Amino acid sequence: MDTFDVVVIGAGPGGYPAAIRSAQLGASVAVVEKEQLGGTCLNWGCIPTKALIAAADTFARIKHAGSLGIRVDGATVDYAAMIGHKNKVVRQLQGGIKQLLAGNGIRQFTGTASFKDRNTIQISDGTTIAARKVIVATGSTSAMPGFLPKHERVIESRAFLDRDTLPESMLVLGGGFIGCELACMAAMLGVKVTIVELLEDVLLLLDADVRREVRLNMEKNLGIRVLTGKALENITASGSGVSGFFGEETLKADLVLCAVGRRPVTEGLELQKAGLKVNERGFLQADDYCRTQVANIFAIGDVTGKIQLAHHATAQGITAAENAVRPTPGKHETLVPNVIFTAPEVGTAGLSESDAKKENRAIRTGKFRFAGLGKAMAAGETTGFVKWIADANTDQLLGAAAVGAHATELIAEAVTAIRAELTTRELGRTIHAHPTFSESWMEAAHVLHGEAVHAPPKRR
Repeated sequence: MDTFDVVVIGAGPGGYPAAIRSAQLGASVAVVEKEQLGGTCLNWGCIPTKALIAAADTFARIKHAGSLGIRVDGATVDYAAMIGHKNKVVRQLQGGIKQLLAGNGIRQFTGTASFKDRNTIQISDGTTIAARKVIVATGSTSAMPGFLPKHERVIESRAFLDRDTLPESMLVLGGGFIGCELACMAAMLGVKVTIVELLEDVLLLLDADVRREVRLNMEKNLGIRVLTGKALENITASGSGVSGFFGEETLKADLVLCAVGRRPVTEGLELQKAGLKVNERGFLQADDYCRTQVANIFAIGDVTGKIQLAHHATAQGITAAENAVRPTPGKHETLVPNVIFTAPEVGTAGLSESDAKKENRAIRTGKFRFAGLGKAMAAGETTGFVKWIADANTDQLLGAAAVGAHATELIAEAVTAIRAELTTRELGRTIHAHPTFSESWMEAAHVLHGEAVHAPPKRR
């Protein structure tokens, strides 16, 4: 039986960086993956959805190119070709991960891993390996509520991304990030989309002003119908379509896409044999050092029930690797940017305005709309704004939000500024290139102090 310093279970966006970082630090490393390298993010999540969203956005731009003086006639959608492009990108990135693991001397095992004890891993192909340290990075999977009928027309995001045809109409259950992203993508490609959200609004984790901006565009410009405050009940599916009741109204479509949340992947791990147990929500608890209740076992990513984002899993994975190999432990990063690839895009970081109010924090905010930005007007992308949230007493930047074109890229500057503990005055005095979208951060900082030269003065 081979013995490794570190065994990583799961090769997703947390697992494979953990394996590589462990190897960089001189450890002997093995990684066990039951499906595809890259996990959900690469194969059925982040990358596939963004490939399709990029294609849909390109199509939408072509349709509206006339406003920029460009006439395009006869543009059509070949969705099967889009899926082909998506699959090609995924294969290329899978190959890249495989080469990176091999290049770092990491042994790769394919199969389902389970614990025989805290130091011994059984793999479903019959192999048994020993580990001085173990990093659990098994991720999460789509939740499918029991009330949904089992039918090929009732699917979750993974099955939706595997389809090579688009329905003419679809019902999206859940107005969270995944549901809204896929709804926007489908609508931009001509699908008639209805979102049904049980709560009072979609994207409820966002500030109300950011939510309004996204929802208005989804409804007005994409034609998405957004229904909130009630559940879709009595859902039925047949060969001809799906239907359900929203209150007294009957909703019908070709397809139901369920996007109501995700659940941790722990089945088959035999955690109890290693002395581990999950919490009441089924997650494997880990502290800020990625340590579980068993000293030599770490856990990272979605399986821990913390922030379920690929880049957070990567940060945790690197920390777990360093803590598994080095004698002095360190905490993982907690300032995590959140990006949503809806139309328009959203990026947030740090403290939100609504959370600050809940905590009775004294804050000041500064918002600058893209409609007042030269580059945005030149590009015909004037929807949206950026917003700073700062401490009212110290002027330190606490949080930020961006909604509109390139918001998922723009948020990087905000994360850096918040992490560096800059004040809004320091940010405002930082020269930003003109004309660019990033100027909006500088303008918003000036707005907070009532000193913006490109915004109307406040009434005295």
